[in-house]
Amino acid sequence: MTDVSVEVVQTSSLGDRSYLAHDGEVAIVVDPQRDIDRFLALAGSLGVRITHVAETHLHNDYVSGGLALARLTGATYLVAADDTVDFERSPVTDGDAITVSTRMRLRVVATPGHTFHHLSYVLDSEHGPVGVFTGGSLLFGTTGRTDLLGKQHAHTLAEHQYASVHRLADLLPDGTEVWPTHGFGSFCSATQSDAPESTIGRERTANPALRLEADDFVQQTLAGLDAYPAYYAHMGARNTAGADLIDLTPVAVADPAALAQRIADGEWVVDLRSRKAFAHRHLTGTLSFGLDGPMSTWLGWMAPWGTPITLLGDSAQQVADAQRELARIGIDRPAAAATGSPEQWAAGDDTRLTALTTATFADLAAARAGTPPHALPAADVVLDVRMTNEWRTGHIDGAVHIPLPDLPHRLTDVPTGTVWVHCGSGYRAAAASSLLQRAGRQVVHLDDAYTDAGLPIVPGN
Repeated sequence: MTDVSVEVVQTSSLGDRSYLAHDGEVAIVVDPQRDIDRFLALAGSLGVRITHVAETHLHNDYVSGGLALARLTGATYLVAADDTVDFERSPVTDGDAITVSTRMRLRVVATPGHTFHHLSYVLDSEHGPVGVFTGGSLLFGTTGRTDLLGKQHAHTLAEHQYASVHRLADLLPDGTEVWPTHGFGSFCSATQSDAPESTIGRERTANPALRLEADDFVQQTLAGLDAYPAYYAHMGARNTAGADLIDLTPVAVADPAALAQRIADGEWVVDLRSRKAFAHRHLTGTLSFGLDGPMSTWLGWMAPWGTPITLLGDSAQQVADAQRELARIGIDRPAAAATGSPEQWAAGDDTRLTALTTATFADLAAARAGTPPHALPAADVVLDVRMTNEWRTGHIDGAVHIPLPDLPHRLTDVPTGTVWVHCGSGYRAAAASSLLQRAGRQVVHLDDAYTDAGLPIVPGN
């Protein structure tokens, strides 16, 4: 038994976890996201005081809330001594031990691999190690990717990653809990795992880094890397400078005339409703990035950095939730927002509204056989917007492949004719279909889980 407890604060939209460890009186927060109100509320509900905030590394996939949280609470801010930053912090390095209370201690372990100066923190209670905060090092069934600092460093960092994982496994007993920051859908993870929890012992049997020889691990890791969000390029600099308190106050309201102007100007006017609601009826020229999926990841990846973004939602809460998600990746203030229905956004003018034709893969098979059902148009072009690794595992014969993040810059590469668009489940295809529709193309959105449906599937290259 231990008097130390660890609370998980999930940010599922980005595939990350932060942690609050406490002994009933004082608390440590590890790798906090930008919206620190969640950690303050959790500490308040537990009746504990945050005395330490720790970063495992300078993050690439989100803006850290660590500096703001430390300043607001007066907590000691632990950041790797070897990381050059523009703010005051408590520099820590391999072998350091931080006494948090009589019942909690952190031990700093250098675990380079995800970054050159990456740290892990072993949490000790009075009875020994409870768990280890591994950031982007040892994840559930995988490790953090090693190419975020540039492809030229990926091989070297993969070798470091292998050694770091083995160091943790050698240092800690099998029952030690593993608490990674990445690996729950984050593009910072080399591969994905559905495991909800793990220990050092479980990782010995499940993790390739602990089962493969070093050369095989490096080769497998590098071969599995795919593209990562373009906004990552801005996160490292933002975290090096240190982010201020987040501003989540409501943004300016756009009336129908302002929405029409923003659309006419080619701005990104984003419909946050579900893709099915978007397909049924939407404001012409708007883009589908439903809040029921990884909106911030794809929107932040695809929209030109710094471009004005206007949010459309069913309710003020939907817009506020989207604003929070975007602020986590450094899109601090949307240009404007509107709530209600498409009819309200169009001021009752039906000529400003349109629908999006949807179909299934069975419909596509019939269309390619020359008998499209339900008066659907011919399938002149099949556009696959999945990522490259997905395409390589198998794709529809004759399909055109343009990964979704590349589509805004490659609209002219889509062949002429009616375009049937698909991804793996329908979410990304909705975004792609809305982009094509905005560009004046005739589109059919395959809102369906990827299946062959009798279609010929061939391997990619």
